[in-house]
Amino acid sequence: MSTSAPRPPLFILMLLSCLAVLPINLFLPSLPHIADEFQVDYAIVNLSVAGFGIAAGVAQLVAGPLSDWYGRRPVALAAALIFVAASIGCMVAPSIETFLFFRIVQSIVVVGYGVSLAVIKETSDGREAASRIGYVATAYAIVPMIGPALGGFLDQLFGWRSSFLLFSLCGVLVFLLVFRRLTETNSTPAQSLATYAAGYKQLLGSVRFWAYTSCMAFSIGTLYVFLGAVPLMAGRVFEISPASVGILMGVVPGGFMLGSFLSGRYASRNVYGINVLTGRLITFAGLLAGLVMAWFEIGHVLAFFGPCMCIGLGNGLTMPSANAGAMSVRPDLAGSAAGLASAVTLAGGALVAALAGLFYNEANTIIALLSIMLAVSILGVFAAMLVLIDDRRRSAMSF
Repeated sequence: MSTSAPRPPLFILMLLSCLAVLPINLFLPSLPHIADEFQVDYAIVNLSVAGFGIAAGVAQLVAGPLSDWYGRRPVALAAALIFVAASIGCMVAPSIETFLFFRIVQSIVVVGYGVSLAVIKETSDGREAASRIGYVATAYAIVPMIGPALGGFLDQLFGWRSSFLLFSLCGVLVFLLVFRRLTETNSTPAQSLATYAAGYKQLLGSVRFWAYTSCMAFSIGTLYVFLGAVPLMAGRVFEISPASVGILMGVVPGGFMLGSFLSGRYASRNVYGINVLTGRLITFAGLLAGLVMAWFEIGHVLAFFGPCMCIGLGNGLTMPSANAGAMSVRPDLAGSAAGLASAVTLAGGALVAALAGLFYNEANTIIALLSIMLAVSILGVFAAMLVLIDDRRRSAMSF
């Protein structure tokens, strides 16, 4: 923590994080309608999910060093402004190519989350950072919880383009609030490119950093598989409307909100590795329970969506501690560390989802989807075990 860094109002960091997560799933119930309007395969439209994640990772990779150099505030403002322009581009897109282009540009908004993490790290001591990140995560979890339901209703009432009008209006609001209320916390900006190069070299060569980020990538990858497949499969298998799909998809961010709240309450009491592994085991247990019910042909819609709530619950427990742990490798370059961690997480998660997309289609069953998500979650458990082993090794060395 920098003693000279002012602590901005927490609600500003919440708003930045909310805007960062808003575009991920609000429009997902509209994916089949977008495919129909542009007359393309669902797999092409689904690139708006995986492509968004990959582009978001690249954006974080660039924005992290920029925020270390120029400051957190100007990067947050630029991201919000570009997001508004890209949202308008998606709204008026005449073709699938144009839509996907602006959808990729829209991903710049995720840098607001990295900025929020860096600000918290600079204005918080020790494990307090994981706790404050947990409280921020609790707030922005509300957005994806209501997002799919809201997007489904907007689609039914006004068409899929109305979701992107909402994105642009929210972007304008956040830009104005950040401009007026966010104070600069980066009181010791990096002075040379050599500093960044050395910092990235240390981060990329750190087993600890890779353990945390790979754990987050598999966590987000499980979520992306769910988000990409459910709008297609839920409507076909359970024969429910887009609005109903959106409401039911809200159980995952609802679980994330609960997990983030618990992380904010208790994360500061435990080493990072315990929190991370607990989250991964909860996700694994939930998906395993869902697979068992599907195997015994318990076909009720809640027998699928109920266990999937553990995806959000596990991620809510995992992500705050994993993010704080990744940034602890180079606390003096919190922006770069947060950006690189987010880049690896988002790009890795999107890659996992893209690979998983090769194995499911309209003919697949719920068993196939749950099996894919369970396999990804197992990889997350292994990564979390590496984190815990490293934590215990470091604790032993300190005595």
